[in-house]
Amino acid sequence: MLLTLTTTHRPATDLGFLLHKHPDRVQRFGLPFGAAHVVYPEASPERCTAALVLDVDPVGLVRRGHGSTAFALAEYVNDRPYVASSLMSVALVTVFKSAMSGQCRTHPELAATAIGLEARLPTVPARGGEALVRRLFEPLGYAVDVQSIGLDEQHPEWGDSRHVGLRLTAAVRLADLLTHLYVLLPVLDDDKHYWVDQTEIDKLLHRGGDWLPGHPEKELITRRYLKHEASLFHPALDRLEASAVDPAAQEDPEGALEERVLLRDQRLGTVRAALKASGARRVLDLGCGPGALLRLLVQDGYDEVVGVDVSSRALEIAARRLRLDELHDDRRDRIRLLQSPLTYRDKRLRGFDAAALVEVIEHLDPPRLAAAEVNVFADAQPATVIVTTPNAEYNPRWETLPAGRFRHPDHRFEWTREQFAAWSAGVGSRHGYRVRHVPIGPEDREVGPPTQMAVFER
Repeated sequence: MLLTLTTTHRPATDLGFLLHKHPDRVQRFGLPFGAAHVVYPEASPERCTAALVLDVDPVGLVRRGHGSTAFALAEYVNDRPYVASSLMSVALVTVFKSAMSGQCRTHPELAATAIGLEARLPTVPARGGEALVRRLFEPLGYAVDVQSIGLDEQHPEWGDSRHVGLRLTAAVRLADLLTHLYVLLPVLDDDKHYWVDQTEIDKLLHRGGDWLPGHPEKELITRRYLKHEASLFHPALDRLEASAVDPAAQEDPEGALEERVLLRDQRLGTVRAALKASGARRVLDLGCGPGALLRLLVQDGYDEVVGVDVSSRALEIAARRLRLDELHDDRRDRIRLLQSPLTYRDKRLRGFDAAALVEVIEHLDPPRLAAAEVNVFADAQPATVIVTTPNAEYNPRWETLPAGRFRHPDHRFEWTREQFAAWSAGVGSRHGYRVRHVPIGPEDREVGPPTQMAVFER
């Protein structure tokens, strides 16, 4: 089993400092299932490569109770010694523990810097194929090169195996690259060589807390990482939802937390007040997600509150957050959760007084946004529609948000105030609504507020 890490960041031999492994030495590390070796096939100021070679003992795995199968020799004759799986993750955290935590006493600035890195794994089990590999790594900023591996070179007609060769390249912190591999290799394999329990949730949040809440495949990653154990998967997702942060939270450790909570609360509070002021009795929360706004609306005495989302998982979280199974029947009857996409007409959404789309439209590409417009404003036709979306002009105020990057990897666009006003005016004229705009959050004299809101009234 092999992993190579290469950099051309000069002097490239600084990779040895980051990994805490000297290029002139061959080092061996004992593991419960074999041994790991670190060697440097090349080490020059221009290019340096470190190789982690994992020598797995299949008999040792059996002695550790890896599992049983109807095939008597399967525990001894399998792909485990040769493919990058959870065994590689254990080796990474054992051999490169300091590097994974971003520690480097001699070069702390370099450890905190994104440098050009390449990771190569000649054999990776990928249940889901190339498409899944790309869905996992590309949102994290990697250029992904995937090579199919045939079942047998002598019999090409047998087709490809479930294994691929993988090369990842990016300008990234070494700690981040190692952490991404640590979490995602078992996810690609969809298996682990050891029993999982509650401690695995803590491991996942510790290693993925900075990037997993915003990953478009976070549900799949969480489910596979925890071996599909429902008793672990659902609590883990709840904790990820609770830890999800806006980019503003990255500005400073303490003050930004207050600013993030304030902005989130301002957004929900402003929408809540606008709905209340509309005089609505029956309200829709379209794209309700895990129910942050719903939790406020159910306190406001509406005759009916309906949360709508395309994700069944989000609706499950919303149901738990609202404690629907604990409510009295009279109150429970006034709250409904519906699974429905905004891109298809749904008769169940007609007849409501007001609807809110909070941070929803930016997740829709142009054709789906046009379909959602028709379904909400032309078909459902609530008397009041409230839409919030990020203000792209405010993004440069967050120094940790790279130029040209959106606030969330799933955003299809982020509009300036002028673009949002033009879209809002077009929607209003096409469907018979007058529009007014409301800023949300601290308003900057030059770039405006971080969130912009439009209130449409028929």
